[in-house]
Amino acid sequence: MSLGHSIMKSSANKLRRLDNDSVLAGFAGSAADGLTLLDRLEDKLSTYPQQLLRSCVELAKDWRTDKYLKRLEAMLIVADKKVTLLLSGSGDVLEPEDGIAAIGSGGNYAIAAARAMVATTKLSSENVVKKALEIASDICIYTNSNIRMEKLEW
Repeated sequence: MSLGHSIMKSSANKLRRLDNDSVLAGFAGSAADGLTLLDRLEDKLSTYPQQLLRSCVELAKDWRTDKYLKRLEAMLIVADKKVTLLLSGSGDVLEPEDGIAAIGSGGNYAIAAARAMVATTKLSSENVVKKALEIASDICIYTNSNIRMEKLEW
């Protein structure tokens, strides 16, 4: 977590399991805003259990139209066994074609590295994630190499 140009906490946990551990969600941006969005997503998942895409679309609608939510500065990545989605405050609910998604200051570096590794190696998904984040942390000063991974069991 950074504040301006300073790293304030390199061990922050920006991941959460939702919907009885069937959904993994993470955020980039303001901690309070990201946690607020994760709470709202959890509410949507309780309304539409096991329907991650619908829950995300409903959250995006609220995020776009609600006077309070419109001001939140964060992005989300959520995944279950069927789909990986990226959500933004502009109302985007995006499903990457290749299932690879990243957000935050080093997100584009991590995506590029992961796509290259998937195309050219036979590394496990865990090793691709770890190496892509290491590469991103070598390039982006706001991406650290203190990596915490969570894995959904299929």
